[in-house]
Amino acid sequence: MVRAWIAEASPLYERECYERYYRTLPEFRRKKADALRSVEMKAQSVGVWALWMKIRREYGLPEDSAVNFSHSGEYVMCAAADSKSVRVGCDLEKIGVFRENVARRFFCPEEYETIMKEKTEEGRTQLFYRYWVLKESFMKATGRGMALPVNSFCIRLGEPPVLIRQPAEFSQEHYYVEYKIDAVPYKMAVCSTDKETDIGLHMELKL
Repeated sequence: MVRAWIAEASPLYERECYERYYRTLPEFRRKKADALRSVEMKAQSVGVWALWMKIRREYGLPEDSAVNFSHSGEYVMCAAADSKSVRVGCDLEKIGVFRENVARRFFCPEEYETIMKEKTEEGRTQLFYRYWVLKESFMKATGRGMALPVNSFCIRLGEPPVLIRQPAEFSQEHYYVEYKIDAVPYKMAVCSTDKETDIGLHMELKL
């Protein structure tokens, strides 16, 4: 079973809250946070690890669980599997402007055409960010991340979305779940090799 959690990282914008969580980090995570400059980026880096620690305590997940992190804007996200043999990736993106040049250059022709068929800028923007989190969650699930060419695989939107083309080295079946929160302008997705993924987004753990 794969599950996903999100939490607001904005409480860590306050120095006292940030320091409290920072002191609990392992050394390699402290160095990662120290290398970041902005308050928002530091809060995201510390907050996502703090969320993972809370998840492990509350759900009894082992340290070597298959897990993936994402963060954007005011939120951090974790996706984790019960089994370490599962591949899992997640992505969370705050919706911004439609980046037509990115879609044209990096997405598959079928994906780009689907976006451009939308008649409104809002519709194209929504599809762009939907594709973005779906594509990045697969890339992270493979373990290659951004080293995997974005156009080396293709996604057909649906409920759920499905991969219609993927690299031969990652031919194993992958499954998608998308999440949304009313009135929160973010796109979220999890991609994993586990067919059983919780469709509910867990939000009960606070930072």
